[in-house]
Amino acid sequence: MWNKALAWYTKYFAVWVVAGGVLAYVYPPLFTWLKGYNTYFFALTMFGIGAVLEPADFRRIAERPGIVAIGSAAQFLIMPLGAFVLARAFHLPDLLTVGLIIAGCAPGAMSSNVMCYIARADTAYSVSLTTVSTLLCPVLTPILTKLLAGKSVEVSFGQQFLTLLWTVVLPLWAGFAVRYFWKQTIQRIQAVFPAFSVTFIILICAMVIALNQKLFDDASLRTMFLLAAAAVVVLNLYGMAAGYGVGILFGMSLSRRRTLAIEIGMQNAGLGVILARQFGDVAMIAPAFFVFGCIITASVLVELWRRQSESQKKCIQNTVPESNG
Repeated sequence: MWNKALAWYTKYFAVWVVAGGVLAYVYPPLFTWLKGYNTYFFALTMFGIGAVLEPADFRRIAERPGIVAIGSAAQFLIMPLGAFVLARAFHLPDLLTVGLIIAGCAPGAMSSNVMCYIARADTAYSVSLTTVSTLLCPVLTPILTKLLAGKSVEVSFGQQFLTLLWTVVLPLWAGFAVRYFWKQTIQRIQAVFPAFSVTFIILICAMVIALNQKLFDDASLRTMFLLAAAAVVVLNLYGMAAGYGVGILFGMSLSRRRTLAIEIGMQNAGLGVILARQFGDVAMIAPAFFVFGCIITASVLVELWRRQSESQKKCIQNTVPESNG
């Protein structure tokens, strides 16, 4: 009974993301208190992913380091250049341009790992790409931001490394250990993990909207917000389409194409907000919108892929008896 309830909850997660965002906008205090627990959400979610993945999934990635290099190169080429071109195409003011380019130069979002898991894409590939792009970020993000926006930003390698270690690496290995010692128990409660991941996505999206509600509601910034929102949506969709196209270009499997679409289209715009803060509220608008904008678009895309996978699975199940007869 509870398995069906959790499956239903997971199935309609795009609806819950939008509902949570609306609620956060209407009554921010309901979610602002979550700010201090953000890293715990990431860590617990990665623990859950580790509990359902096999170490062999990562060994397969390690055996083909070229696909990680391809994905990482695409991450730091597609999004920064796309942000630069779109800023010019939309004739964005200088500070909005800076914010959009900073968002484009950020590494892959850790929430992309959760999205890939829910979409049943190659989650191990996603985690590998996020790890590499986060480690490259302290070097490449400042360089790209200076080249494309003419602004200097600093990203602490030590801080990024510790965040990655605490929120991704250690929880993932803890999940592996739990699965190794209590495999049968994990299999019985496996439906819990996608539901927990969905809850994390809802909370992180709602929290970002709640924390930035005044920014979004500021009448003096409304025109800026609309301009930034349009540019961010196009950049997000372009990143997803380009990521999927890179997968096709290099002959990758369907699951890895989907992984690249999510991984490249979703940026660690939360880091972008922090980096853009030094340039003022206007510069923060694009990264702030990107945080929940990419989650909503990815949620819709993931739901479409889930339905497509389920439909294909049913077709296969229906044709098996006929072929055996």
